Amino acid sequence: MRIVINIVLLLVTVFLVYLLYSSIQEPIKFKRERTRREDAVIARLMQIRTAQESFRDITGGFAGSFDTLQHVLTTGKFKIIKVIGDPDDPNFTGEISYDTVYQPALEYVQNLGIELDSLRYVPFTGRAVEFDIAADTMTYQGTMVQVVEVKTQRKSFMGPIFSNPSFAKYDKSYDPNSYLKFGNLSQPNLSGNWEGR
Repeated sequence: MRIVINIVLLLVTVFLVYLLYSSIQEPIKFKRERTRREDAVIARLMQIRTAQESFRDITGGFAGSFDTLQHVLTTGKFKIIKVIGDPDDPNFTGEISYDTVYQPALEYVQNLGIELDSLRYVPFTGRAVEFDIAADTMTYQGTMVQVVEVKTQRKSFMGPIFSNPSFAKYDKSYDPNSYLKFGNLSQPNLSGNWEGR
């Protein structure tokens, strides 16, 4: 009888240790996985921002769709003006001339490691979810300016488990409906909301 009681107590102890270990590991796993997923989405948003800046250099504005962004960066060219001579040198006596060269945008984008075919898709969604993208013009301090905003909700890439608001117990600021984004349609700003956190 005593052996049976000892075995039962041992099993109960093992079970309680397992519960304690799980309760400690769950928030650690949550934070690690959340960070991994957010970092991947932020990296993609930074690539999209670079692509949008390249698009602006070619067209003077931002792309309002990924199809337009991909088309221009695949077929467009950067205009590069080379200055021959130094216009700031007072001792320069020769003639200053300008030479215009065109560089294919696709070559530049590929050198940065940006894959235009997959740029629109939110990581961890199996290409089922695309980033929301919008571009417009607005008057800012009396000047017409181009604005862009690209975003996705956290619940789109955090998966079904992390979309549950009950995970707020591990991080009081966690909101599955909040966005990771860069840009703003109401002001000329290309910074990401993850910067400075």
